[in-house]
Amino acid sequence: MNWRRVTPLVVLTTLLSVSGTASAHVRYVVDSAEDVVSGLRFLIDVLSDPFNAALVGGGALGVAVAALAYLRFRPAARDLAVLRGTLSGYDDLVPWMLRLSVGLPLVGAGFAGYFFTPLVTADLRVLQVAVGFLLLFGLATRVVALVGLLAYLAGLVAEPALLLSGEYVGGFLAIALLGGGRPSADHMLQRIAEDERTLYGRFDPVHRAASWLHARTDPYREYAPTLVRLALGFNFFYLGFTQKLFAPGPALAVVEKYDLTAVVPVDPGLWVVGAGLTEMAVGVALFVGLFTRATAATAFTMLTLTLFGLPDDPVLAHVTLFGMVSMLFITGSGPLAADERLRAAAFGDGSRTGADGETSSASGPNQRV
Repeated sequence: MNWRRVTPLVVLTTLLSVSGTASAHVRYVVDSAEDVVSGLRFLIDVLSDPFNAALVGGGALGVAVAALAYLRFRPAARDLAVLRGTLSGYDDLVPWMLRLSVGLPLVGAGFAGYFFTPLVTADLRVLQVAVGFLLLFGLATRVVALVGLLAYLAGLVAEPALLLSGEYVGGFLAIALLGGGRPSADHMLQRIAEDERTLYGRFDPVHRAASWLHARTDPYREYAPTLVRLALGFNFFYLGFTQKLFAPGPALAVVEKYDLTAVVPVDPGLWVVGAGLTEMAVGVALFVGLFTRATAATAFTMLTLTLFGLPDDPVLAHVTLFGMVSMLFITGSGPLAADERLRAAAFGDGSRTGADGETSSASGPNQRV
């Protein structure tokens, strides 16, 4: 067994199992057992309509046929090759992108007075603002990311509503693996400290002492996209399942409030079911690493349409999602993905081209900066 590949997955599974203790608070997911029944009844009622069932089934069949056709014929191969080459030039910016997408919402949450998600209020302004600013500056990046992760997990035990922001787990872990990257304060200070002729290099103990941390994280840097992908996949699936299919009331109210049936003239229930199933499908695809770049682009489009279609939606709370799906569009799936298996079946070579024509970005995350 390749323990070097399995260990990061075991670590993430352990962390998610800690998060799972919070999901055991069924009262948060659904108010009572009656809500589970009502959610099932709602789903059955919507899909019992032949027209609704035909639209849902036809849509699922269309996506499946399109995916199989692509795998069979692989059109626009040259276009995808050029796209991959272009995206590979952005690899060194991935740590910076992650720091921005996690740091900015934390600063905003601290000043706004909520804890990671607008649904949870907590008087932890200083902690969140400090973690957010240090991530933005890229100072003591790995340690700060772990502090943020511990704060999130501790809060999750007390308030299971934080599970709605589960993407932070993958974001913090990926930052802890990648470090500050460049541009960052860590990068600048490290370069100065490496030259012992400089005044700072003569007495700086920080970056020399941190070398042991770099040595232990560097072998696993390639798993940063995997961690982000798993966290995002879980988050999308969870939101679609708990906030749409088994809690249709608020979702139906949103459809009515914004008159979404005027945009797409279908039954309001189908709006909710369709949105929930789409989010769940995107979550599954991200979690298993299937057509990762295409799925990330789909997720980005969904988030954008949500922000433009729902003007009351808290934009700042979605910055992390935007940044993380953008990262996956650049890096691809990373290891432990279905794309790798499909690539091996299709090409049978040592390359790492995935099902959507992607090459998993080992070069960017593995570049130590």
